[in-house]
Amino acid sequence: MLRLGALMAQPMGGDCWPGYRGDPQLTGCARSSLVPPFKLLWTYKTGDAVKSSAVGCQGKIFIGSYDGYLYALGMDGKLKWKFNAGNSIEAPPLYTGHVVVTGTLEGKVFALDPETGRKLWEFSTDGQISGSPNIMTGRGKDSSRVLVGSYDYNLHCLDEMSGRQLWHYESGNYINGTPALFGKIAIFGGCDGFLHLVNTTNGQLIEKINIETYMASSPAIGRDKAWFGNYDGEFFCLDLRKKKILWKTGGGGPFLSSPAISGNKVIIGSQNKNLTCFDAGSGTELWKYKALGKIDASPVISGSLVIFASADGWLRVLELATGKEVWSYEIGPAIYSTPAVIGNHIVVGADDGNIYMFGK
Repeated sequence: MLRLGALMAQPMGGDCWPGYRGDPQLTGCARSSLVPPFKLLWTYKTGDAVKSSAVGCQGKIFIGSYDGYLYALGMDGKLKWKFNAGNSIEAPPLYTGHVVVTGTLEGKVFALDPETGRKLWEFSTDGQISGSPNIMTGRGKDSSRVLVGSYDYNLHCLDEMSGRQLWHYESGNYINGTPALFGKIAIFGGCDGFLHLVNTTNGQLIEKINIETYMASSPAIGRDKAWFGNYDGEFFCLDLRKKKILWKTGGGGPFLSSPAISGNKVIIGSQNKNLTCFDAGSGTELWKYKALGKIDASPVISGSLVIFASADGWLRVLELATGKEVWSYEIGPAIYSTPAVIGNHIVVGADDGNIYMFGK
């Protein structure tokens, strides 16, 4: 019997945003509390569109581009190094504290030295990688494990330091998103219409929940619950102990965005252009904000604020309690990159190939 208590990665401090949604549970909730207004501090130009999201820690920002490079920038926007991955990088990278892990649309996974960008290992899957890796932090003699999904239908478990495959679990179709962690359970969906709960120790299936259609994004875990949306516009709350759907809502439009969870509020964007805040316990809609373009990027919660970007080219900040807009900035080109909160700064990429940093 698995113990279901949350097994967290070691905290890296408030200035860190080490993974796609900020933590292994994919809550999308920052440790720091931002205070608007913000100004554009710098931009950095890559060679193609930036759909990858930034991660950052210890004075460095890591982000991929469709030009095939992973970039390491300083907080001043200056290039520290870049790594040629040989193919477009769509998925956000992962900073584990020891290595930076990134995947490509060719299906390669690379681990790099965060100081120099030197390749430490690589692993090949048989399909593109669109979702960020996650890290299962080891305890005692157990090594930490990198979990990454692929269009080869498999969730791959790799040793953090060597890249050796420890196990793989085959689902029924493409895996698009990032697996969220709940104790020793990895939770993810994909194009087979199921939410999969897999034992991270051995790769064995624990439970498979029918969600009826594609899941193109990632779940968020809070307490003993998981929240996630599917491509038909249904939004779900799952009790992870009972493995039972507690509620679902319909009519939301396709969800490519992943939810953010804080307290009793869970927030998600949709291709119907709405950012919606639900009561996490009941599924009651609390507020809705209508953008001018689809919202494929995921929202981020920072203290009493919600930060999100959309295909209309705007970066916006709303009050978490009410959904009232308190700050916005028109970048111009479409934004599919999820904003990252790194210390007291917001970092986001856009389809014009630029990386943008906002702060005081």
